[in-house]
Amino acid sequence: MKIFVIGGGAREHAFAWKLSRERAVTGVICAPGNPGVASVARCIETDAGKPYDLLAVATREQVDLTVVGPEVPLSRGIVDLFTANGIPIVGPSAAAARLESSKAFAKDFMARHDVPTARFRVCDSADVALREIAGGRFGYPLVVKADGLAAGKGVIIADDRASAEAVIRDVMVNRKFGASGERVVLEEFLSGDEASYFVLADGAAFMPLSSAQDHKRIFDDDRGPNTGGMGAFAPSPLVTPGVERRVIDTIVRPVLEGMLREGYPYRGFLYVGLMLTDEGPKVIEFNVRFGDPEAQVVLPMLDEDLSSLLFAAATGALPQRAAKFSSQVHVGVVLAAGGYPDAVENGTIISGLDAAADVPNAVVFHAGTARRNGQLVTAGGRVLTVVGRGATYGDAIDTAYAAASTIRFDGMQYRRDIGRKALAETTHH
Repeated sequence: MKIFVIGGGAREHAFAWKLSRERAVTGVICAPGNPGVASVARCIETDAGKPYDLLAVATREQVDLTVVGPEVPLSRGIVDLFTANGIPIVGPSAAAARLESSKAFAKDFMARHDVPTARFRVCDSADVALREIAGGRFGYPLVVKADGLAAGKGVIIADDRASAEAVIRDVMVNRKFGASGERVVLEEFLSGDEASYFVLADGAAFMPLSSAQDHKRIFDDDRGPNTGGMGAFAPSPLVTPGVERRVIDTIVRPVLEGMLREGYPYRGFLYVGLMLTDEGPKVIEFNVRFGDPEAQVVLPMLDEDLSSLLFAAATGALPQRAAKFSSQVHVGVVLAAGGYPDAVENGTIISGLDAAADVPNAVVFHAGTARRNGQLVTAGGRVLTVVGRGATYGDAIDTAYAAASTIRFDGMQYRRDIGRKALAETTHH
């Protein structure tokens, strides 16, 4: 089986790394890929946001199966295009991808299907939003979400009325997120612990995968601005078998059945962002693809062939069981460029990757790297994800940080507390 991976980050490196090790896989190609991906797959310089260009690659290369990493090609209808051309592909249609590409669609959908989530109001204009804020129905802090895709930056928490009004002006009047902010969702602030849960669906059936916990803020102890994710660990000790059952019964099943009933059967990875509240698990958001950095810790745990599961999902033949995972826990630490999550300086030389690769039970996935004049340099906000595995969270943490400590580039920053929550949670529960 020849597999085409779409995307160019660490999540796609994790996909390519896992697939390239499987007997059934004759080759992996990736567009656009990165220097890390290039060590396990053939990279083709193509814009991952252009479905027709990607179709041309898939056709020319005669691929057997395509898996989509990022959300943009999904929201632009790549799955509809490939399906119309008879190419098996893993991912939701553009209509089903609205669970992520439109926060308003997702909230209204959850309301229709009684899926537990925060109380909310969709506002189509700044006037409506400001009136709603003046009414004060949801109290403070208040969560303001841009409706469209905003690269993980479109959710703002306002602590009082003045800052809520300022956010509305920023997003809806000054268009801070462009067209993504034409509509906003206002919602009540949920408190509790956050975790994420993943399933793979084939349009009708689904296969439970794993849980994970991401670290969104840039600095230790969850301080500083939000990022695309500074590290993750899997599985999450908070998602006990009892919690997992509730997530499947009250969220996953109603969502997939609802999508089918409404005429857009859901295929591909579904990422459920959860708040574990006193009333039970509630949905914060959906992603219609594997999370990043969660993919980097979940995919290496998979103890069976990913290629056969992906093919089954693409062709409507998923087995009715949970996926098989190793009992070892995984912790991933993101090494980010100086200045991230704002303006970053790129092109600084990266060293120490060979030493990191020599650390037992560690693996390094490339996110924002490039080759210039024969040298590996930084080329993005998040540069690398260093993953450690072990019998306990403590072992996995020690391994990840031992490998991370060998890597150097100017301005490198990373959190020192990734996985610490897992240690605390394991002692509490």
